[in-house]
Amino acid sequence: MLKIIKNGEVYAPEYLGKKDILIADRRIGFIHDEIPLPSGLGDIEVMDAGSKIVVPGFIDSHVHICGGGGEGSFSTRTPEIQLSDITTAGVTTVVGCLGTDGTTRCMAGLLAKARGLEEEGITTYIYTGSYQVPVVTITGSCRDDIVLIEKVIGVGEVAISDHRSSQPTVDEIARIASEARVGGMLAGKCGVVNLHLGDGCRRLEYLIKILDNTEIPATQFLPTHLNRDIGLLESSLEFALRGGYVDLTTSSDPDALEEREVSASCGFRKMLEWGFPPERITFSSDGQGSLPLFDREGKLIGLGIGSVKSLHRAFCASVFEEKIPIESALRVITSNVADVLKMREKGRINTGMDADIVILNKEDLSIDMVIGKGKILVENGKACVRGTFEKFDK
Repeated sequence: MLKIIKNGEVYAPEYLGKKDILIADRRIGFIHDEIPLPSGLGDIEVMDAGSKIVVPGFIDSHVHICGGGGEGSFSTRTPEIQLSDITTAGVTTVVGCLGTDGTTRCMAGLLAKARGLEEEGITTYIYTGSYQVPVVTITGSCRDDIVLIEKVIGVGEVAISDHRSSQPTVDEIARIASEARVGGMLAGKCGVVNLHLGDGCRRLEYLIKILDNTEIPATQFLPTHLNRDIGLLESSLEFALRGGYVDLTTSSDPDALEEREVSASCGFRKMLEWGFPPERITFSSDGQGSLPLFDREGKLIGLGIGSVKSLHRAFCASVFEEKIPIESALRVITSNVADVLKMREKGRINTGMDADIVILNKEDLSIDMVIGKGKILVENGKACVRGTFEKFDK
């Protein structure tokens, strides 16, 4: 079935002005100032986006889709995510990962969950591995996982500078990156290594040493959680100026930030002020991951859970609170993410791209409609497509 979005102000993410968009099956077929309704082609669904903003579907590059956590024993393992938790957040593409727990959570389960969410209506990918080194994989090799398993695009989240990490060496991280790089080259994928950054004093020291002493480019890494500490955030400037992407985590309580932690939106503004290349900054939610709070001795004293919806909230806060232009705020959750992960048909509104589109209410940027692969998943802010086991009265 053909669909036409009419009269919307389009951010692709660059501002295009008022345009009509023709959707043919799962692709964007045509964009023009005005598209007349064709005759003789059967039913055409028309969506009037007058007084609304039309943007690319959001990409969340770090979601614990099959649950995470466990730092406080078995009862603190977080639950699996549901489809509508993702779609009502405006997210149409997710990358699933494992975290601290690579024992009771496994790669086969992560792959199965990703395939299930894809069947239900969104686009999914995964990283192979977890916090630990050696990396736990499906085939026994990071490279082989990336080459042979269609949904595996990289490795992660591997932990460094954290008391929960396996304390890997610089050489071990470099070897993982080289395996991921070759796998990505052979499979036409990004082969990126998603790195969990803790609050340890080494910060991004490992990455700088790898850039200084190997041929591995900075784009092979996507370090995340950099806004957990203002010093860590500032220290990542050198890595970004040397060509690396840097990722801020949006799942945090803005009313209860930890000491030295900054919100993603505030961190984004500071990074722009400090001279970070804007095209190298991304946001991810850490959705369904646990948000543990440890004391200085490493004892767990509190626990929360990440939310994919925080991605949209951080976007809105960037625009309304930090006064960042909509185009720039959109890039960190759309085109920048697509670029680092080499998602060539995602992150932009353009002819031939996947029809992953979010329609926002202009006055407050709240989500009105979400379209994933050409299918309406959210309408009037409510999920109209739900996961297999979701209750319809949710």
